[in-house]
Amino acid sequence: MAVIVLVEDTPANLALATKLLTAAGHDVATARTGADGVRLVAERAPDLVLMDLGLPDIGGREAMHEIRRTVPDGPRLRVIAFTAHAMVGDRERAIADGFDGYLSKPIEFATFVESVEALLP
Repeated sequence: MAVIVLVEDTPANLALATKLLTAAGHDVATARTGADGVRLVAERAPDLVLMDLGLPDIGGREAMHEIRRTVPDGPRLRVIAFTAHAMVGDRERAIADGFDGYLSKPIEFATFVESVEALLP
């Protein structure tokens, strides 16, 4: 079981991803804004963060960079871009920005949990 912080502002995406990950045995903590996601990461010390890019307060990229500044030294926390930005080059931009992986929406039911688990440290 992994502790996963899911930062997503769309209620349907949040509910579906949470349900799938919880059913797979993971402990999922959720936030609907980037600032709440940064706070939740500090509180929960997760194994993995799934971060939407288009959040209503601070964007996912800014939240990821804030997490990088505030997480204590030790193994690098994996922060994964979890986004509907699925155009050519979006994956490469996310990785170049500092994300450790990229998952696009909409969620593929059959492969979502496998994809997340493959990104766990």
